[in-house]
Amino acid sequence: MDGNNSFQSDILQMEGFNISMEFTYPLFFLIMFVYLTLLISNIGVIVLIIKEESLHQPMYILFCNLSVNDLIGNTVLLPRLMHDIVSTPKLISYAQCVTQAFCSHTFGSASHMILIIMAVDRYVAICHPLRYNSIMTTRTVVTLSVSAWGTSLLLVSVLLGLTVRLSRCRSIILNAYCDNASLFKLSCENVTVNNIYGLFFTVLLFSSSMGSIAVTYFRIAVICWTRKNKELNNKAAQTCASHLVLYLIMLWSGFLTIILHRFPDYPELRKLAYILFHVVPANLNPIIYAMQTQSLRQKIVQIFSKRIMHS
Repeated sequence: MDGNNSFQSDILQMEGFNISMEFTYPLFFLIMFVYLTLLISNIGVIVLIIKEESLHQPMYILFCNLSVNDLIGNTVLLPRLMHDIVSTPKLISYAQCVTQAFCSHTFGSASHMILIIMAVDRYVAICHPLRYNSIMTTRTVVTLSVSAWGTSLLLVSVLLGLTVRLSRCRSIILNAYCDNASLFKLSCENVTVNNIYGLFFTVLLFSSSMGSIAVTYFRIAVICWTRKNKELNNKAAQTCASHLVLYLIMLWSGFLTIILHRFPDYPELRKLAYILFHVVPANLNPIIYAMQTQSLRQKIVQIFSKRIMHS
């Protein structure tokens, strides 16, 4: 129902993906495979780091932060998406929709914050290796991690708080998932404040992460250039390349999602960009960081070697 009257129903209908029947179950099983893969890989990394005392180091706390964030962000999105793919009609309560949007936006915000901390960690490790243990202590990393999550939760709480105060005159979510923009589009009230804060939130998040990562990588590049140390350059290339590639993937898929919200003629592309923003980094993070971190890689090889010998 569209109009100026308040919409009282607590049940919303999701638009979902516009796919033909023959692709319904292939898409369902593809998303299930992706979800199970990221569950196994991320939980595996977390359990390994917790169990192995030699991995109780600041750098691995950041890995755990990233994996926990990936698990939360995808668990609130993918199971619901799989349910909606095979369901007709696609119904969700307003409270569930707000919860999904809150967790999803927190995932996006925390991803940027954690990757900023990881960039700083790489800068200290490469440019100040002798001082690394005194600068990046466990207490420092825990404090930075709590600050990252706290900032994300605060920013997203204000973002969604401004939206839930609005009355609703529509009941259809013009999307395959719930996010802030889809929720405030349910209202016929003036949403100027929502748009202004949403713009502030986006600019603050992207500019702080892009600026911080650009500065740290520029300083790493300068150090590598001036010292002309082959071992240092190899270390920098190995540890920074994966971080930068994953950040750029997350950055551009996030940009694409935000931009496409302003162009309603491409709804399917916007939905796909948002899904990729969640699942691509979440699947690549544990693989790339595990393979490029010697201590973690050695532990994984040891575990698989023992299993093969006992089988």
